[in-house]
Amino acid sequence: MLTQTTTRVLEPSDLGAALAVLESEPVANAFVTSRVQVAGLDPWRLGGEMWGWYADGRLRSLCYSGANLVPICATPEAVRGFADRARRAGRRCSSIVGPAEPTAQLWRLLEPNWGPARDVRAHQPLMVTDRPSPDVEPDPHVRRVRKDEMDVIMPACVAMFTEEVGVSPMAGDGGLLYQARVAELVGTGRSFARVEDGKVVFKAEIGAATSQACQIQGVWVAPEYRGRGLSEAGMAAVLRYALDDIAPVVSLYVNDYNLPARAAYRRVGFEEVGAFMSVLF
Repeated sequence: MLTQTTTRVLEPSDLGAALAVLESEPVANAFVTSRVQVAGLDPWRLGGEMWGWYADGRLRSLCYSGANLVPICATPEAVRGFADRARRAGRRCSSIVGPAEPTAQLWRLLEPNWGPARDVRAHQPLMVTDRPSPDVEPDPHVRRVRKDEMDVIMPACVAMFTEEVGVSPMAGDGGLLYQARVAELVGTGRSFARVEDGKVVFKAEIGAATSQACQIQGVWVAPEYRGRGLSEAGMAAVLRYALDDIAPVVSLYVNDYNLPARAAYRRVGFEEVGAFMSVLF
């Protein structure tokens, strides 16, 4: 039995304990929970390692280490343990992302070895709702993207990612991983768009989904259509799909400086309940 504080890589046999930690905060942990529920804790299937921090023999905190480094229910002591392991392993991730307070602590500990970052977004409001929009009528033209529409949705996805992150998702491997992710969302019915004359004018995806909560991501309006209220009506439509078909609670997080988006999401019915932080490399 582990009787002192320790950090180790979790194994498939630790799945039950890991899910108990993840499901203790279903909204904040939706992204990692959705991956673990599908892939388990095998690193090859999960796409990374899951680190566990134990105190008095009990698993208390987690950290997903893959393309992203994500602290989960992480106490200050756990963050120090995760930072030590991350320093020893060296940086393999393209970002650190998670609840603002532990992510900020993790970055303070790692920055001397991993810095500088390309961008640090220290406060990204986490917004949540559990009911359809009370004030905005859903756009009836927003629908699920069909599997035969990959050539229609991909340019919009690439434009959104490049605009949001600052680099193209087609770099490196030619976009193979990104295209596979988009295809996965389309194939599972979690990609939504309004298409006019063969072009996407609004889109969004439900990027993470569990039975308790789901998370909207990738909200984008074609530049020439902005300022017409398409994002509000489109989000009201995606919200309706999410609540009807996927989960009882819907969340998203947004850059704090994106005041128009925050105002639009509030009008659709989302409330700010916390904050995430992202460190981009």
